[in-house]
Amino acid sequence: MAIGMLLAVFGGMLVCVQNTFNANVKQKVGAWSTTTLVLGLGFLASLIAGLMSNGPALFAVTGMETWYWFSGIIGVGVVFSVTQSVERLGPSYAISIVMVSQILFALLWDTLGWFGLEAIPFTWKTGVGIVFIVGGVLLFQLSGNEKVVNERVRRVG
Repeated sequence: MAIGMLLAVFGGMLVCVQNTFNANVKQKVGAWSTTTLVLGLGFLASLIAGLMSNGPALFAVTGMETWYWFSGIIGVGVVFSVTQSVERLGPSYAISIVMVSQILFALLWDTLGWFGLEAIPFTWKTGVGIVFIVGGVLLFQLSGNEKVVNERVRRVG
């Protein structure tokens, strides 16, 4: 469990760094060029790493639902929308909204058992936890950053 938590923290850090870099790239080349660059280089890096670690078994993709394969296409929407929001709102504001959105949708999908997940019952403890998370993010974001966000919005358009 500790390894999973460390990987989640590391992944969160990488998401924030990547989206900050993406927003900077977008200022120079545009949103679609940035999305293409990010996903193209990501494909190349994962292909090389996958071939090095799995060899030809990398391409053994049997026994899964075909619609799961579309997650790469969903990645286009992720990179495009988060890059746009980081540029307009700044990393902490944009990523905190992304984080709350991820938590709320994950909760919905866990509770309903969608996308092949085992349904996990919604409890009052879960509800209280969500209220604290959302409240904490709101408190963090409303604690003086409004002026900076409004200036970014005005500048970007």
